[in-house]
Amino acid sequence: MCTMSAAAVAAWLGTVYIVHAYDTKRSALHERNVRVEQSVALKQRTALYRDVVTILSRSHADRNVYPSAGVLFVHVLEREHFKGEFPPYPKSGDASNDPITFNTNLMGYPDRPGWLRYIQRTPHSDGVLYGSPTAEHVGKPSVIEITAYNRRTFETARHNLVINIMATEEFPLPYQAEFYIKNMNVEEMLASEVLGDFLGAVKNVWQPERLNAINITSALDRGGRVPLPINNLKEGVYVMVGADVPFSSCLREVESPHNQLRCSQEMEPAISCDKKFRAQFHIDWCKISLVDINKVVPVYITRPDPGTGILPEFGEYNPPSESLRSRDYFSDFLVTLAVPAAVALVLFFILGYTMCCRREGVEKRNMQTPDIQLVHHSSIQKSTKELRSMSKNREISWPLSTLPVFNPVSGEVVPPIHPDNYETTSMPLMQTQANLQNQITIPQQRPSGKWYS
Repeated sequence: MCTMSAAAVAAWLGTVYIVHAYDTKRSALHERNVRVEQSVALKQRTALYRDVVTILSRSHADRNVYPSAGVLFVHVLEREHFKGEFPPYPKSGDASNDPITFNTNLMGYPDRPGWLRYIQRTPHSDGVLYGSPTAEHVGKPSVIEITAYNRRTFETARHNLVINIMATEEFPLPYQAEFYIKNMNVEEMLASEVLGDFLGAVKNVWQPERLNAINITSALDRGGRVPLPINNLKEGVYVMVGADVPFSSCLREVESPHNQLRCSQEMEPAISCDKKFRAQFHIDWCKISLVDINKVVPVYITRPDPGTGILPEFGEYNPPSESLRSRDYFSDFLVTLAVPAAVALVLFFILGYTMCCRREGVEKRNMQTPDIQLVHHSSIQKSTKELRSMSKNREISWPLSTLPVFNPVSGEVVPPIHPDNYETTSMPLMQTQANLQNQITIPQQRPSGKWYS
């Protein structure tokens, strides 16, 4: 029985080993087929843009990426990848369109590195990290914390992206051209298909052996204005590319005096190769920049040594002793209050002497005035006084409102409305009341021709 059990165990182990070996061989074969397919696809893309060097990557988890210095780096933060991070998990077959936004920062710091930018147009679109690292960042891994926010459930998910910048001998390329594309936004230009089409058009015009996208910048970062949301206007984007051969004659056409004059008059220059871009990209040729870094004179600025950031050791702090000599503030008081007060007093006496002791007087004024002017002024004064006295003495009948009113029932007299000191000078010159005291009767003529009063 023991022998049969040992034989059965040996047969079972042999079967398990054969199955395991078959599965291992099958897995290896499958991985090799996948590598072959990826290699074929890579060769096909390389054949399409053999000399276009652009680092593109996808966000799938905490991962390491290896961009090259002087090469455009683009990293897409896919919303689809982060949707499964937020509970409750969406069921299979259900479409989840939760608004998701991203926050990116360097680990331990509130913001990203200076060369790295981030853009996400809406919460329903993917986020994009992009930028062009320089040689100063080579060998310095940067850990970027990516935090995704679900704006519906307020859940968060965090991944880390480790950026290891590699040094390359062929970069930077010596000839660099920067184009301004008017009909593109930065997130549209960062798409691999659009960027590949643009580099292909530049390659047809420039004919370089190696072509590289160096950097992409939004026009808003260069001081551009936000366009109005009409007629499908775009913000505009600056695209810098580099090549290993001098600029072509087509690119040099913008430097001609004729085109420079047209640009100064805000007119579109005549560029022969513009039609190769016009189908998809509207380039402002007046804003193109051509730079040959071999002719650029480097400027070396001497900067002070920042040091370690730690203050040197000065020993213990010794506060001042309590036996300090008291300070006399009397001199300060004199300077602050007494001196301005003395100056103000002197000015007061000078002003008083000028106003009170230096008056000319009426006699001196009359002596300096011509006699005819004094006589004329005096006559005007006398006439004015005489008219005023005559106006006070004139007799004018009182209006009805000022006379006593007799009540026929009670027999009492009601005092007038106005008091006795009623000003007669304000009476109307024409009186219309009848049977009033002191009223002058004007004679009138009868119909027969006789007069009566």
